[in-house]
Amino acid sequence: MITKVIDRKTNKIIEEKSPKGANFLYKNFFGRIILKVANKRFVSRIAGKHLSKKKSIKYIDNFIKDNNIDMSDYPKVEYNSFNDFFSRKIKDGKRIFSGSKRDFCAPSDSKLIVYKIDDNKEFIIKDKTYTLESILRDKKLANEYKNGYFLVFRLSVDDYHRYAYIDNGKVVRSKEINGKFHTVGPIAFDRFKVFQENQREYSILKTENFGEIIQMEIGAMMVGKIVNHKKNRFNRGEEKGYFLFGGSTIVIIVKENILEIDQDILNNSLVSMETKVKQGEKVAKRL
Repeated sequence: MITKVIDRKTNKIIEEKSPKGANFLYKNFFGRIILKVANKRFVSRIAGKHLSKKKSIKYIDNFIKDNNIDMSDYPKVEYNSFNDFFSRKIKDGKRIFSGSKRDFCAPSDSKLIVYKIDDNKEFIIKDKTYTLESILRDKKLANEYKNGYFLVFRLSVDDYHRYAYIDNGKVVRSKEINGKFHTVGPIAFDRFKVFQENQREYSILKTENFGEIIQMEIGAMMVGKIVNHKKNRFNRGEEKGYFLFGGSTIVIIVKENILEIDQDILNNSLVSMETKVKQGEKVAKRL
């Protein structure tokens, strides 16, 4: 399966191919039988443990080559495991957030698509209707975000896998929801409601400039762990956490009449196209 992504700097379309393994699991009859086991939590845990061992460093060089990762953005260090490499920190100054308080910036390097939540707290992805209540498991909370925006920041394996807070503020409360570990690639959306089936964690954040928002991290196949730092207060651009191996997704949910999404991102989203963004890059502004 090929996913089309817009590079907003060049305005060119990038064709992203699903890994062969994902094509087999989601498109092949026998693969879907294996998938019933492959998306279980224990499988991802076993993979995560293996990739945290010293001997897993042997995978690093080929991974960099196969995914065309520009290592000039990262300090030259000796990694203790593949997961140590995968969750590597970037050089200081490489991901700077806008200084304007009105600018709403991407929490991570990712491919962004935006969905408008309707009056029934619903939105549609790949012909499947999602409800906020089913994703959040909280009817009262879902009601607060009707007619707002559901921003999906999808990370692929070549992306920088640390993510940040988008504003100054404090944590109101957090919740972890157990679930499956489907891939977060578009190939899975044809058959599964990934955002309401996958393992996920979310926090309600009271921010200085965008009101109360929800920031959610979603686990994916072969992601050993979502690592969130425990903080009560946070600053704009401060690291919130990181993912271990595997592509994954961050969702930010914003209330009605808070944001004006950048026009190029909105236009791309309306035709189901993702936009490639970097952590700290402006993607919307406060109304």
